[in-house]
Amino acid sequence: MMQAQPTPSSSANAWSPVTGVRLRAVLVAALTALLVLATLALPDRASAYPPDLPSKSQVQSELNAITVEAEGSRSGYSRDKFPHWISQGNNCNTRELVLQRDGSGVTVGSDCYPDSGSWYSQYDGETRTVPSEISIDHIVALAEAWDSGANSWTTSRRQAFANDLDGPQLIAVTREINSSKSDKDIAEWVPPLSSKRCAFAKMVIHTKYRWDLSMDPAEKSAAQTYLNYCSY
Repeated sequence: MMQAQPTPSSSANAWSPVTGVRLRAVLVAALTALLVLATLALPDRASAYPPDLPSKSQVQSELNAITVEAEGSRSGYSRDKFPHWISQGNNCNTRELVLQRDGSGVTVGSDCYPDSGSWYSQYDGETRTVPSEISIDHIVALAEAWDSGANSWTTSRRQAFANDLDGPQLIAVTREINSSKSDKDIAEWVPPLSSKRCAFAKMVIHTKYRWDLSMDPAEKSAAQTYLNYCSY
């Protein structure tokens, strides 16, 4: 007489070939989701800030150390006293290097001028695909620098300031928003996008500190107000 075959246990079912396939499918789906999230977490090059943007605590220390005094006279000021955009080698000038740095998918010709690309403007959140529609803004305007101590600099130092690629002094933005900012200081103008005011304050403060420029009392107060917006 044949004996009845034992009924497979639930634990045996858990490791059946069919269940194994399902587990592999779940693992593959989970890994794919993690890769997608990791990709999304990477910073978008088109929306990146200029280099050397310090922490809030460092910038606060720098703001505390900046000399506060009334602005000097603008008498004698001229943009020509801040030579820009100078040659940076390889047929590139400063403007062209900032366009490459701040853009996304930028391609250039032998003359270094962009043939294509897109540029996200931090001040107003606009994106442009035509380089002629983009201006390179001096975070601390040249006239503002003149008022804050650069009037006593040598032309060589003013040139270095106007072409500063090492700090957060140059940024690619739309022409219209750059015209709106003009030569105003932080007490007179901040980006219309409130989410960008923390970074803007940090760039202004760090630039003034790096170049040993002063602030007037209204600037110092405004810089502190917008720095207080920062959470990082």
